[in-house]
Amino acid sequence: MSKAEKEKLKILLNHWIEHNRQHAQEFREWAEKAKSFGQAEAYDDMMRAVQQMTKANESLLRALERLKEE
Repeated sequence: MSKAEKEKLKILLNHWIEHNRQHAQEFREWAEKAKSFGQAEAYDDMMRAVQQMTKANESLLRALERLKEE
């Protein structure tokens, strides 16, 4: 991987992490709305998606840290 590609990957990882955080927050907000409509199962499904997004971000953050170590 060239130095330029490595730098681009760091930028992309940062972008993806932030993008995922924003989506997770939106999921939480809409999950709460679904719950208030009496849609507990939809709420549960959406909150699982939040958890999965959080786990994805943990992996992306680890990848970013590994790139920074080199």
